[in-house]
Amino acid sequence: MAKQKPTATKTATKKKGPVEMRSAVREERSAGSVALAPLSASVAPGSEAPRLVGEAGAGRYVYGVIEVSEPASFGRIGIGGAGDPVYTVHHNDIAAVVSKTSVFIFDPTRENALAHEHVIESVMKTHTIIPMSFGTVFRTDDDIREVLRSIYASLKDVLKQMGGKLEFGLKVTWDRDKIIDELKRDDEEVFRFHQEITRKHLQSTYFARMQLGRMIDKALVSRSGDYVREIYDALRSTCVASRDNKPIGDKMIMNAAFLIQKDKEAEFDAAVNRIAKKFGDRLNFKYTGPWPPYNFVNIRLKLERGSAG
Repeated sequence: MAKQKPTATKTATKKKGPVEMRSAVREERSAGSVALAPLSASVAPGSEAPRLVGEAGAGRYVYGVIEVSEPASFGRIGIGGAGDPVYTVHHNDIAAVVSKTSVFIFDPTRENALAHEHVIESVMKTHTIIPMSFGTVFRTDDDIREVLRSIYASLKDVLKQMGGKLEFGLKVTWDRDKIIDELKRDDEEVFRFHQEITRKHLQSTYFARMQLGRMIDKALVSRSGDYVREIYDALRSTCVASRDNKPIGDKMIMNAAFLIQKDKEAEFDAAVNRIAKKFGDRLNFKYTGPWPPYNFVNIRLKLERGSAG
């Protein structure tokens, strides 16, 4: 892709350096998005849920589930700092990706979170993986096999639906003060009222400030909604699904996740670049990925917490 004046950053993974590009991506839910409810699976009713390992016992940390028949290993990259081997625990043709651990409670420190993500990223280079949430730990390999057996059909269905797909994140921000200045010039209602209170020297009155503030807030919501819809419209044809997440702070207007077919990645990149270029410096885009489908898969395991003995 030819280098252009950057308005966005695309990051291959959180640990690699950014590649500057004129693109936009985001991770949030808004009007015009392509809807796909998170896929979910849980332990089958009536089955005995494996018990979580206690603080003093030896356990198995689970990173995710893949479809593979033969035992596989992914190196000594396990969480916890000891570099334990990461291997597979099987039921039929599906397997959990695990490493041994001596505790079940992991603090969500940056080091632990990066180790968890590193394993998942390593596995997804060669397999479709259903990622488990941080800190999922079982007592034994047999307990893991029991869970795989209990939700085998659901896991197979999710793996089929997620096969050949990747997730990308897109966050879009703006300079709120700059947009407000634009509204005072371009929005007819805001412009007229601002001119009126300026002409009548009412800028300092509480009532005038409150009324202008309400008008500006209303106009900001309307304009951000228009921008978000336009971005989704530009990207919809290149993605399988999209999902909105809550924006963070008053500068972010869009925070979205997109599910993309692997063979459509270049097409999605191009679409992101086009819409970012169209908005120019009015909006800032940060585009990240590829990731496993965190936002489109939700595996709920009904587990009982066991005693330390």
